Amino acid sequence: MIGTIFNTAMIFCGSLLGTLFKKGMASKYHDILMQGLGLAVVALGLNTTIQHMPNSRYPVLFILSLAIGGVVGTFLDLEGRFSSLVEKHSNGQAAQGISTGILLFCIGTLSILGPVNASLNHDYTYLFTNGMLDGVTSTVLASGYGICIAACAPVLFCWQGSIYLLAKLCATAISTTLLTELSIVGGILILASGINILGLKKISIMNLLPSLLIPPIGLMFL
Repeated sequence: MIGTIFNTAMIFCGSLLGTLFKKGMASKYHDILMQGLGLAVVALGLNTTIQHMPNSRYPVLFILSLAIGGVVGTFLDLEGRFSSLVEKHSNGQAAQGISTGILLFCIGTLSILGPVNASLNHDYTYLFTNGMLDGVTSTVLASGYGICIAACAPVLFCWQGSIYLLAKLCATAISTTLLTELSIVGGILILASGINILGLKKISIMNLLPSLLIPPIGLMFL
């Protein structure tokens, strides 16, 4: 778990540093930082999806995952419930910032493969690398959204901790195929987050999150 602890600490530190930058930053610098971050997130999402799509054994699964997951998320109104919860203590911008941060920190390939590799092989390289990247990302996010980005740190800890424990319990059941399909769906959700940051289109990312549950369920019957 040392890799996950490091990753969590980097998000906390980056959030504090970014908040300090935000206080003395002119709006024009904030705007260009957010545009740069939006483009970087779009590129990251595209790269993750394109990198794994050729290795997919079920090319239609990600489409079904997004469709079914989106319907389930909309029925449960995850976006509305999440926004209401966050807005009780902040504002709409904070809700977008936290949802964006959670996706960037939790749904990336390193954040998924890292705990698995640490659990099965005692190799923390992925998690340390991911921690450094998240430190930079949280700094940029906090410079735009404020200290609310620090709320993503405990979410990341629970996320990676759960994957770590699950990998320990189900070492023989986690396949490369499952990780590939999850990475494709996750990459698309990261891309959607980048589109939101750039203001090109408002996408209900939280309502699409159940899409990540469809690949493991679907592979049980394929």
